[in-house]
Amino acid sequence: MGKASRDKRDIYYRKAKEEGWRARSAFKLLQIDEEFNIFEGVKRVVDLCAAPGSWSQVLSRKLYQPAKLSAGQRDGDLPLIVAIDLQPMAPIEGVIQVQGDITNARTAEVVIRHFDGCKADLVVCDGAPDVTGLHDMDEFVQSQLILAGLTIVSHILKTGGKFIAKIFRGKDTTLLYCQLKLFFSMVTFAKPKSSRNSSIEAFAVCENYSPPEGFNPKDLYHLLEKVGSPTGDNDLDCSSGWLEGPNKVYIPFLACGDLNGFDSDRSYPLPSNAEGSAYQSLDPVQPPIAPPYKTALELKKALNQGIRDIESLSIGP
Repeated sequence: MGKASRDKRDIYYRKAKEEGWRARSAFKLLQIDEEFNIFEGVKRVVDLCAAPGSWSQVLSRKLYQPAKLSAGQRDGDLPLIVAIDLQPMAPIEGVIQVQGDITNARTAEVVIRHFDGCKADLVVCDGAPDVTGLHDMDEFVQSQLILAGLTIVSHILKTGGKFIAKIFRGKDTTLLYCQLKLFFSMVTFAKPKSSRNSSIEAFAVCENYSPPEGFNPKDLYHLLEKVGSPTGDNDLDCSSGWLEGPNKVYIPFLACGDLNGFDSDRSYPLPSNAEGSAYQSLDPVQPPIAPPYKTALELKKALNQGIRDIESLSIGP
């Protein structure tokens, strides 16, 4: 698909380039904030699975840059933003980058050191595995990624903090909801306007982090095997009452973003400039600096070059 064709087919892709965002996913976090006001009072925030950095850009523009421009704000009072990913990404103003594994305890220790021993007010995660198209498989792998994120959240998020994470909706979504309810008093699944209706993607907005009394982060997975009922009345096995039948839990699900705004599933005509000339498609704001497929491309290029060299030798004098 050419750039101009995609600019027409995906309005948020086009708008992201025009407004300087590295990816269209920036609008999803902005729309979640419009509905839930997740940035209010936030001074320390962690972006998990951050590359290529669109959510870190949002955090910088909404938290760091306004504080930096405000009169009388000292460097020590500026919001702290830590972005974590296995892949490196281009620098962003006010964002501390940590190249590491979110399932590793040492990564959590690095974050705490950057916060001078304090914990985060907000943790966000827009990470997702490479989808297969098999919805049950994709949902399962994504849920495991969220639980991996919950592992580091249990180490770095302060009591009363918030956690935002991408989910894939499916038949086991209720189980994931009840697992998150163990640690957050309020959990809502949200669908931003910029997320396509044809996608099973949504976002878990978890507020007021309040782990069970006496909780030890090392016991996280043992605790998830025995999930308490969302009302906290008693302990139930994961396959029990509230997952099916008359006592099934119905998950709060909310559409967020301006309902009169752009439709992510609709094609929009390309605008013309003031002189009436054709719209010029823009390049992406920041291409990946070290994508995981880089080595494969280099090997393919080298192989093709080698074949051409052999062919030139075979037809030579």
